[in-house]
Amino acid sequence: MKKVVIIGAGFGGLNAAKILAGNKDFSITILDKENHHLFKPLLYQVASAGLNESDIAYPIRSIFAKNENVKVFKENVVDIDGESKKVITDSKIHEYDYLIIACGAVENYFKNSNWISFAPPLQKLSHAQHLRNKILNAFEMAEKSEDDEERKKHLTFVIVGGGPTGVELAGAIGEITRITLTKDFRNIDPSLSRIILIEANNTILRSFDKKLIKKALRDLESLGVQIWNSSKVTDIREDSISIASETLKTSTIMWAAGTMANSLAERIHCDKDQMGKILVENDLSLNQFPDVYAVGDIVHFEQNGRVLPGLAPVAMQQGKYAAKVILKREAGKPYKPFKYRDKGQLATIGRSKAIAEIKRFKVSGTLAWITWLFVHVLYLTGFKNRMLVMLQWAWSYFTFKKGARIIIDK
Repeated sequence: MKKVVIIGAGFGGLNAAKILAGNKDFSITILDKENHHLFKPLLYQVASAGLNESDIAYPIRSIFAKNENVKVFKENVVDIDGESKKVITDSKIHEYDYLIIACGAVENYFKNSNWISFAPPLQKLSHAQHLRNKILNAFEMAEKSEDDEERKKHLTFVIVGGGPTGVELAGAIGEITRITLTKDFRNIDPSLSRIILIEANNTILRSFDKKLIKKALRDLESLGVQIWNSSKVTDIREDSISIASETLKTSTIMWAAGTMANSLAERIHCDKDQMGKILVENDLSLNQFPDVYAVGDIVHFEQNGRVLPGLAPVAMQQGKYAAKVILKREAGKPYKPFKYRDKGQLATIGRSKAIAEIKRFKVSGTLAWITWLFVHVLYLTGFKNRMLVMLQWAWSYFTFKKGARIIIDK
C-alpha cells in the first residue's frame, strides 16, 4: 500500500484527497493546522456579519468518515525532508511515497510585518471573527462618544487592497452602514460612515474587463464607498493610516492587499520565484523531487505566458490533477501536462450587485449576482452548510438584516 501525505485541507488538498480516498491501494494522511476545511471566498461574509463561522467551515474528519484509508491529523508541519521522504510535524514524523503540498498562501505585508496588529488580514476564521468584532465595536464606540472627531474616526473604515476580497468586503460594509444598521442606533447615523478602498494600482479588479470594472465602481459608489486608486500606503498605526503625505484617522483598518507563499515552502529545498512560491514542472511535480507535488496558492505555474492566479478553481483543478497523476504513475499509464480550464471569474459588490466574466459572457447586476450565489452555494462543502447559507441569504435579502451581528470580545 502506497503512502500519500497531503499537507493542507484547502481546496487543493481536499480535492486531491477525494480522488484517492476510495482507492484501497493507497493510505492517505491529511495534515492540517485546523480541524476544518474553510470556504475562503465567503470569509468576508463572516467578517461583515452576513454569515456565522460554522456556515462556511466543515470538519475534515466528517468529510472522510466513510473512507477507512484516510487518516486526519491536526498538526503543524515544521519540516519536509525530500531526500528521505519524511514530513516532520510538531508531534510526529510521517513517511510517504508521494507528497502533495497544498498548504496555501498567507497574507503579504510587503516587509511591513508590524502593520498586522493594526490592519488584520482575512485568511482564516479567527481573522474574520476579529474583523467582525472591530467593525461592530467601531459603531458601539461611536455611539457612546461625545466628541465629533472621535466619532468620525470610529465611523471611518479603510480597506487596503482592491482585489475581489477588498471589493467584496467594502461592498458588504457599505450595505451594513446604508441598510442594516440605520435604525439600530440613537446617537449616530451609520449611513454617514466613510468607507475607503485603497488600491496601489491604477484600478481595482484588474483582471476583469474594463466595462465590468466601471460597473463595479458605480455599484461601490452607490453604497458610499470611496475608491482611492494609485494610492500607496506608507504607514499604518493604531488609529491612523498614511497614504503618501495624507493621514486618515480611523479605528478600523482591514488588509486585503495580496498574499505570498506559505512559509512551509522554505522548508523544502527546491526552486522558487521572488514571492517564495514553488516552481513546478508541467505535471506539478518538483524538479528535485519527482514524487512531491505542489498545488494551489503555494505554486508558481505559468500557462499561456502568465502565472495562474491564486483562485479556488485553480487549486481544485490542480489538486484533482496531482491525485490522478499519482494513480496513473502507479498503474504505469501515460499522462498529459496540467492545463487549467478557465471557467471565468466573479465578484459581488452587494445586494443584486455583482460582475461576472465567463469567457465571452460578460454580465453585471442581478443576473451576475444570482450566478455568484449559485456558484458559491454549489462549491460549499456539506448539504447542511448549503441549506443554512441559502436560508441566511434569503432572510437577509427579504428583511434587509444580517443575523450574525454578535461581538465576541476576547
